[in-house]
Amino acid sequence: MTGYDPVILFGIFVALVLNFFNGLTDAAQGVATVVATRALSPGKAVFLTGVCNMFGPFVFTTAVAATIGTAIVSPGAMTPATIIVGMLASITLVFSATRIGIPLSSSHALIGGIIGASVAAFGLSAVILPAESVILHVLAWGLFGALIGAIIIFFVMIALHGDVRLGLMVGAVCGAAMAVPILMVLGLLKLTGLFVVVLFIFISPVLGATIAFLFDLLVSHLFRTSRQNRMKRVFTPLQVLACLFQATGHGANDGMHAVGVITALLVSAGLLATFAVPTWVVLLSAIAIGLGTCFGGWKVVDRMAKGITKIRPYQGFCAGTSGSTTLAFVTTHGIPVSSNHVISGAIVGVGVTRGKNAVHWDVVRQMMTAWIITIPLAAVCAWAGYMVLTLVTPVLP
Repeated sequence: MTGYDPVILFGIFVALVLNFFNGLTDAAQGVATVVATRALSPGKAVFLTGVCNMFGPFVFTTAVAATIGTAIVSPGAMTPATIIVGMLASITLVFSATRIGIPLSSSHALIGGIIGASVAAFGLSAVILPAESVILHVLAWGLFGALIGAIIIFFVMIALHGDVRLGLMVGAVCGAAMAVPILMVLGLLKLTGLFVVVLFIFISPVLGATIAFLFDLLVSHLFRTSRQNRMKRVFTPLQVLACLFQATGHGANDGMHAVGVITALLVSAGLLATFAVPTWVVLLSAIAIGLGTCFGGWKVVDRMAKGITKIRPYQGFCAGTSGSTTLAFVTTHGIPVSSNHVISGAIVGVGVTRGKNAVHWDVVRQMMTAWIITIPLAAVCAWAGYMVLTLVTPVLP
């Protein structure tokens, strides 16, 4: 196996660089709300979230690493070449997005990169697709949730003399998005692999927005007689704590990307008999994402902190708590999501409590477009990169 050593070492290095860039671009999700409300200076916010990112993988489970390494494509397709090409394609996309201030999902860029390289090497059969019955089951529950959500919001809007048509649409979307997580919590639905990743591209931001919206309404009601100065004194430290908890969840979810691919590399090289995550892999990956966060992706921070909506300290607390709760849920279930998606949704949720015009929807639309195209774009880039590599090194895969 000594002939593989330089390749494996290079792959480990690339995976750590990927985690570094993950922390670099996703620094936004950890510090956006505290920077927007001036609860912490940008320097302190980035440093503290960087530290929490490092501890995240040790606080939560490594289930996300197992999903990345074993449930997206068949284990046989996870060769050193496909893994390295997939990572290089995702790093290129994440770096380019960070330079122009777009909060691209490094999670989905990596997944798309692995899919593209694996398809180039082994064909479409390499991708692990769900059974048709699972898809139909999810669709049925989603429609049921949409119906229940629409009915509930319909009566709420009538009682509040609000926009019934808008309420029906929002209720249907939120109901459909909430149905799947509720069933997963109750143990009635178990989803894995690429299907759950794609599903939560849409569910995770809506889930974050719904929780944040409801939490904001509750806090606003409880403190409706309080003055702004008192609320600021109460919620500024709470917002900081929520931000740090959220950063810990980010480290446990996004920080597992490098852990998953490094472990898969070791398995593919025969250095590990089974997909069992070594402690040193978790430690190196945690350090890489922590350092990346400390450097910070300031253009992304600025867009998320100021571009979506204007928020107050108590709303920053609501958004941070809602985002961290959502991250804890998906991480526990081994679902790789974009932390940027989650916190962006939470920020939108607290903004909407002041009316739909309080949110800059053009910024939200730009972000959503980037989210949707990330996996296919990364897959195409990785596929093309692998095909070029086969021309240079015909012995692949």
